[in-house]
Amino acid sequence: MFNVVLVEPEIPPNTGNIGRLCLATRSTLYLVKPLGFSLDDRELKRAGLDYWNEVDVQIWDSFQELQRAQTDATRYFFLTTKSGRAYYEVDFRDGDFLVFGRETKGLPESLLTRNRETCLTIPMRGARSLNLATAVAIVLFEAVRQQRSGLAG
Repeated sequence: MFNVVLVEPEIPPNTGNIGRLCLATRSTLYLVKPLGFSLDDRELKRAGLDYWNEVDVQIWDSFQELQRAQTDATRYFFLTTKSGRAYYEVDFRDGDFLVFGRETKGLPESLLTRNRETCLTIPMRGARSLNLATAVAIVLFEAVRQQRSGLAG
């Protein structure tokens, strides 16, 4: 299905909730270090409920290492408030990587600059940003909807 990447996540309940989203959509969750919590964190497991052990989670030391392990044809989309291109303007494909930054600062500016053509945003008014788990849900379920993956039932 899809691949959700959290670069340096900081808040365990967000990551736990995102893990449940990944399980529900048959997506893989990639966590890029440093993490702002331990994978044994009680809040992480509480948010992930009893599903956490079923989530396909991969831990990487750096985003560059994760990229090197993929093929050259792999597509990455970087979610940021610093883009004018809406997430729903993209035709997502099975296997795409949806990359999100940490809760307090987003993705590193250097990563956004190198990947400007694949940066996406969630258009909004009246708020600078959304909760990370909410943002992942919006974009991930749009990608799933486009694929008509037959998750129901």
